[in-house]
Amino acid sequence: LYTATLQLSPLMAGRSDDDKTVKANSNLPMLKKRILSDENIPQSAVKRLRDNGAASTRPKLATDIAAKRSFENIRLKISSSPPAKQSLENVRPKVTSATVVGVPTKATGRKPVPAVVPATVSKTAPSVVVSKKRPGWDLKGQVADMQEKVSVYKGKMHYLTELNRSLQEELELVKSHLKNSKAEAFNAHQQISAKDLEVKTLLAVQQDLNTELQESKTELLNVKLDRDNFFNVCNTQKEDLDGLRATKQNLSNLLELKEGQMQVTEANLSQAMHELEQLRIRVADLKAETARQANELCAQEMQRRKLHNIIQELKGNIRVFCRVRPLIGVEKEKYEQIEHISFQDDRSIILYKVEESHTGRERKEAVKYHFDFDCVFQPTTTQEIIFEELSLLVQSALDGYHVCIFAYGQTGSGKTYTMEGPDIVTLDTMGMIPRAVGQIFKRVDELKNKGWKYSFTASFIEIYNETIRDLLVSKPEKNVEYEIKRVSQTSEELYVTNLKYKTVTSEEEVHRLLQIARTNRSVAKTAINDRSSRSHSVFQLKIVGRHEDRDLNASSVLSLVDLAGSERLDKSLSTGERLREAQAINTSLSTLGLVITSISNKESHIPFRNSKLTYLLQNSLGGNSKTLMFVNISPCEENFSESLNSLRFASKVNECVIGTAHANRR
Repeated sequence: LYTATLQLSPLMAGRSDDDKTVKANSNLPMLKKRILSDENIPQSAVKRLRDNGAASTRPKLATDIAAKRSFENIRLKISSSPPAKQSLENVRPKVTSATVVGVPTKATGRKPVPAVVPATVSKTAPSVVVSKKRPGWDLKGQVADMQEKVSVYKGKMHYLTELNRSLQEELELVKSHLKNSKAEAFNAHQQISAKDLEVKTLLAVQQDLNTELQESKTELLNVKLDRDNFFNVCNTQKEDLDGLRATKQNLSNLLELKEGQMQVTEANLSQAMHELEQLRIRVADLKAETARQANELCAQEMQRRKLHNIIQELKGNIRVFCRVRPLIGVEKEKYEQIEHISFQDDRSIILYKVEESHTGRERKEAVKYHFDFDCVFQPTTTQEIIFEELSLLVQSALDGYHVCIFAYGQTGSGKTYTMEGPDIVTLDTMGMIPRAVGQIFKRVDELKNKGWKYSFTASFIEIYNETIRDLLVSKPEKNVEYEIKRVSQTSEELYVTNLKYKTVTSEEEVHRLLQIARTNRSVAKTAINDRSSRSHSVFQLKIVGRHEDRDLNASSVLSLVDLAGSERLDKSLSTGERLREAQAINTSLSTLGLVITSISNKESHIPFRNSKLTYLLQNSLGGNSKTLMFVNISPCEENFSESLNSLRFASKVNECVIGTAHANRR
């Protein structure tokens, strides 16, 4: 009975949870206590019965706990399924809440599980009639009492048997219900899985809907912003439209005004067209007049060149200018004034020399040496005034004549200053070479308006010890020879092999070339001059001009020469290399004088080849050229002999008469 009750107590506990009217608070030991509590049962029998019940329950405790856990799991599954409970109520027999049996559960500590007694079982068990304790001698009475108690016990056993049978039936019903509940639980589990899948699908759909909702919100926000921008643009365009309407009205008014003005303009235009036609006729007449005047101007230009050439020929194709430099540096302290030189006019110069007697007792009168030249420049004469006298000669170079200007004199007499200027050049101290170049380019700009176009080629050399050097090359190459040759057998034009010819287009380019040449020129210190030029420098500018309309060509060479200074060997005290330089310089200068004399005497042979200088300048020294010689004089009386020799050589050149020069024009 205890075992059956223990197995059914979890199921009945689940039933008692559904039937709130049944409340069980008793357990099986308490039932035994109630059954064996009859006072007529001997205490020894009661003790033996208790010991047997306790002993019978101990071995089954682990099994009861496992069975209890199994039924507890079944109960939890049944309690979680409402349909199962309903089916259990349908199959459960009608019971009354009479006697409840409970089993203690030590493992789980839960309250006793109630059990309901079926209605077919009597509500109360037969009770034991308690009689008065008989005396020891009344054995018959005691036997009767014992029989009565046995009868009672049999009734109780019958009751318990019926109760067990009822519980077995209840167990079968519960098992059937459990089977149905398992099937329903499986179906419910399938439905739950389907629902879970559906829930997951719905959650995914919800996530997508949330994403779409967020995107829709963002799109809605953008649409609102676009709407606001659209409204702003509309307002702006509305304002612009109002402005355009106002502008349209103003333009309409202006159009009406312009139409009125246009009518007036058309009338004026008609009158202007008539005047234009008259002006065209006038322009045609003026063009014809301009052409006639251009022809006259060209003829006058040719006449001017012819007259200019005649004037230069009247002055002499070989002209000589004399220049006396001023005292400089320590010379001003040594000589207060220049006493041995006097000037009668701008063409004459006189040198005075006081000679003593051989005995030294008498002093003779001063000897005068009188010289006449084309121009004589005193020490106070500026570079600008000197250039004015030779500017007409530079003009002849543009007209197609070969022109040669060279400076001659002893070392230290101012030749380089006259031709190039000082080391630091200013507008006032600029020499003849840069001034001549400036005049040429200035005149070329004027001739462009008359149809002339010019090109220029420059070269700058020095002749040192009868060797040609290119002054435009800072680092000359070794074993490079410079030879003077003719362009062709039929041409008189000369050129120097391996020489650097530079095409120039402006005055500034020529000035840069002059600066390079000044740096590369050979100079040395002597007893007479601290910076003596030891070579002849020759700057040549080839000029080529053309007049397209008249088909005229003109070419010439402007040669500007700074000769090395002549010197007396007994005064210069030159030795070694300086001595050889002085001898070469004096030889070339003597050859120059000999060539000029031969040209003046119209000799059949002119010794141009005796010197590189005269060979290079032969086209500028002959009869088809114009030549100007500067003779430079030192103001120091100690240089009287050198000054006298220079003036005598210049006077001899001035007396030379060469043939008439012809322009190189085609």
